Amino acid sequence: MRYEILVGLRYTRSRKRAQGRNRFISFISLVSMLGTALGVAALIVVLSVMNGFQEELRTRILGVASHVQVSGFDGELDAWQQVADQAARHPDVVATAPYIQEQGMLSFDQAVRGTLVRGVLPAAEDGVANFVRFMRSGSFDALQPGRFGIVLGRDLAFALQAQVGDKVTLIAPQGLVTPAAVLPRVKQFEVVGIFEAGMFEYDSGLALIHLRDAQALYRMDERVSGVRLKLDDLFAAPRVARELPGLIEADVMVSDWTRSHANFFRAVALEKTMMTIILFLIVAVAAFNIVSTLVMAVQEKYADIAILRTLGASPTSIMAIFVLQGAIIGLVGLAAGVAGGLLLAHNLDVVIPALEQVTGATLWNKEVYYISELPSKVLPADVITIVSLSFVLTLVATLYPSWRASRVNPAEALRYE
Repeated sequence: MRYEILVGLRYTRSRKRAQGRNRFISFISLVSMLGTALGVAALIVVLSVMNGFQEELRTRILGVASHVQVSGFDGELDAWQQVADQAARHPDVVATAPYIQEQGMLSFDQAVRGTLVRGVLPAAEDGVANFVRFMRSGSFDALQPGRFGIVLGRDLAFALQAQVGDKVTLIAPQGLVTPAAVLPRVKQFEVVGIFEAGMFEYDSGLALIHLRDAQALYRMDERVSGVRLKLDDLFAAPRVARELPGLIEADVMVSDWTRSHANFFRAVALEKTMMTIILFLIVAVAAFNIVSTLVMAVQEKYADIAILRTLGASPTSIMAIFVLQGAIIGLVGLAAGVAGGLLLAHNLDVVIPALEQVTGATLWNKEVYYISELPSKVLPADVITIVSLSFVLTLVATLYPSWRASRVNPAEALRYE
């Protein structure tokens, strides 16, 4: 073992019999380690939650919405089958489905709720959305033309106190003009299913009916609102949306999920960036605590440094000793932080309910975050970046005290010894 490593390890070890200043230096070293560990653990947990939240949000949104949406300029699209066939020619498009999207009001047993009504073809809709997987009761395939069945979101059904088999009243805003007044169009629908997508926006405000029933209710004849497309690569949606107008002969508007839900993903990306910066500042504060630890260690070891210099130690070797001491403090803190952060990130489903039970507070409100449970996804790239940058901060913090140690004049240090 090189003597620089031996001396650096000896200086770093906390002695059981340390007294006075030695004990205080050991305490400062421990605080630096704990600060680094807490900062790194917090970074790993927060970035994991942000990654999980982003992926879960994207998955749940696209389980109900579509990758690309082709619609008419006036909200109505003629000859939708021809438009769907032309869109399907694009090599990235794997499925198409027509839809009608209108506003409505549901009423059941004194309860009234506004809702978004979507008319779908169950067989085609299964190719672009995941409603079959989201069903909690009833059947998505029970939507049959002429039966006037309806599938409700879980929270919407709960608000109406409606169950499968109940008949709810759907009120359409398009009214019937009579000599006396304008009367709203009213039709009874039987609840044939209840779905839970896990996003409060959809679970509380979306109702599905058959496309034919929607055309009859909203007087659209053979027209639809548009065609929904599913791609083999969801991240290719912006490019496909730019290319589709060249393949479709009709005048249509094409939008993709990155634009229709851009506010969600921009908010998550901005929050992730800001939280990363803030937590890295915490790690930086903990890392620069090492400066005070090493400065005090250098002051205490003046005589030792001078003796090493008189025995032939070079300034570079003296600097290496204290750099090693600071690096060990940082590495121990990093190792503890990574272990604690990964442990927390992989067990948030247990930790959060336990904290809610202890504190009595709601830490995760699905009405605020749109997702029913706190997601977490640890990315190796994030962990590597956190560890690398934190270790660099630790090494930077050791440079000045170590340089000061290497500049100690042996004659001055030993004058009064």
